[in-house]
Amino acid sequence: MSSQPEPVAVAAQDEERRNWTEVAFRLGALLGLILLVAIFAFSSPSFLTTGNLAGIARQTSVNALLALGMLVVILTGGIDLSVGAVLALAMVVLAMVITKAGLDQSIGLLAALLVGAALGVGNGLLLTRLHLPHPFISTLGMMNIARGAALVITGGASISALGGGVVKFIGNDEIRLGSGDGVVSIPIMLFVVVLAYVGFYFFLNRTVVGRHIYATGGNPEAARLSGVPVDRILVLVYTISGLMAGLAAVVLAGRTDSGYPNAGLGFELDAISACIIGGTSFFGGVGTVSGTLIGALIMGVLRNGLNIMSVDTNWQTVVIGAVIIAAVYVDVLRRRAGQSR
Repeated sequence: MSSQPEPVAVAAQDEERRNWTEVAFRLGALLGLILLVAIFAFSSPSFLTTGNLAGIARQTSVNALLALGMLVVILTGGIDLSVGAVLALAMVVLAMVITKAGLDQSIGLLAALLVGAALGVGNGLLLTRLHLPHPFISTLGMMNIARGAALVITGGASISALGGGVVKFIGNDEIRLGSGDGVVSIPIMLFVVVLAYVGFYFFLNRTVVGRHIYATGGNPEAARLSGVPVDRILVLVYTISGLMAGLAAVVLAGRTDSGYPNAGLGFELDAISACIIGGTSFFGGVGTVSGTLIGALIMGVLRNGLNIMSVDTNWQTVVIGAVIIAAVYVDVLRRRAGQSR
């Protein structure tokens, strides 16, 4: 009698192993975040204080918003290198509308959103109408246009003293809960981030357009043959990315009470990192809103914890670079595991 295992049993074992591997990939970012929090909490008693946690929320908010826009772009297999520069241009336009034109802060907020969305539309049209070979090229060009425009219209100088209003409320105000020593301060910008993530979750998972975004990234030709308006989807996702850069500009302007043309330098890399660390695939078609939030939190916690531990900023850059490489390698492993099925 043969001692070889039955083919059905072997297949079942392989399937179970693959399922556990998939679970490990999905939970990897969350486990990494928990591990980081545990390490920094053990290393410094000040890490888990309410003040420091509120600081992490403030520091993470801008990147979390940019990462949401970057998520929908990467889901289609693209990339948006212009979000940091778009944020800067939207920020200085907002500041000029308020301080130079003397208009209400709500008008400045609307102007920032419109500038971001318009530049996003430009990115999408460069890709779909001019048929530039890769979004790297179109968004790199837009990055230089937006950054240059921000420097030109301000003369390279910051615009400060925006005053009170809705922008300051969003970017700098907070809600205080409790009394005495038990007061907990929750930044208003945190509510903005939560609302944005809840909205994007339903958009990507509960709407036809959301399914079309995933389909476009999974296989654009098959999606086009299935009736998906791929070009419109691409214009839409870059418009969303620009819009989120405009919203991030509002938050940052309210937080700093200013608009400055050099804002957002390197922010596009942080946004991409948050997406990839959170499990979004560079190959398109794979990624979640929750994973992106976890990735943004990992970036925020990592920077905050390293600062508390007085790690040199140059070494912080090295550590974050290593984390990004590890996250991309995990994405490669996940893709190989999926192809072996």
